[in-house]
Amino acid sequence: MSTAAMETYSERTAAPPRARRRLGTSRHWTTLAKFAGGFAIVMIYIPLVWLAVMSFTANPLSGVPYPLTLQNYATLFADTRWRPPLNTSLLMSAGVALVCMVLSTLVGRALTRMPRPGASLLLVLMPLFVPGLTMGAALFIFLRTMLNLTLGLWSIFLAQLVWALPFCILLVLVVASRFDLRLLDAAEDLGASPWRRFWDIEMPILRPGILGSGIFGFLLSFNELPRSLFVRGIETTMPIYNWAMAASQQSQVPIIFSLTTILLAVTLPVMGAFFWVLFVKLDKN
Repeated sequence: MSTAAMETYSERTAAPPRARRRLGTSRHWTTLAKFAGGFAIVMIYIPLVWLAVMSFTANPLSGVPYPLTLQNYATLFADTRWRPPLNTSLLMSAGVALVCMVLSTLVGRALTRMPRPGASLLLVLMPLFVPGLTMGAALFIFLRTMLNLTLGLWSIFLAQLVWALPFCILLVLVVASRFDLRLLDAAEDLGASPWRRFWDIEMPILRPGILGSGIFGFLLSFNELPRSLFVRGIETTMPIYNWAMAASQQSQVPIIFSLTTILLAVTLPVMGAFFWVLFVKLDKN
């Protein structure tokens, strides 16, 4: 091959990487990324803000934020029917969060120690790809038709756990995959017991993932609807109560606006503060 041909070949093979580097650092791509991020933020938070504004209007369904009134909130607090479903959802979500923290820690640690975790990981994450209505119907057929069990709070708990657990495992797995197992071997050589190795070495590193899995488990359980509809029996959770009011009693829609606004006003600041302490404050320490 001649010298000119070799130079031409080298230029052709080197051009794509340079083009890719220029593409990744292009000002247009940066502008596009900012636009996409801003659009996502607007689509997420503007409807929430608008929901809160409309909860203070006399006719929320009109879309006109006037006249302002507190009558919707007065009607909400005078009506006590939503309190038992709220208490049920809070207790059940706390239970799902606790179980998710324990199971996701055990499964996440086990997957990182397997030589070929691909097949096991796929089975664990498979519920993420099953539609909620399909999973709810399948659980109903299995529990009620095949096993002839009486559905209730326990079946709602099971359905919500099946939905939330894969997300929680992913959170723990991200942290556990960065863990150096040689630290445990060194601690074992020094005579540390299995519990001491876990509590003193693994737990400080896995803590963000474990606590994060608890948060996600609570939120996913608290807001879960399609699976719970099939396996609820005669029990009612907060999402089911809101769905029933919106579907059958149009006059109760303003109460839903007020109740949802209160839940957002409580949960969003609490979750924001918790994540800030967990991933900013503790990370600096």
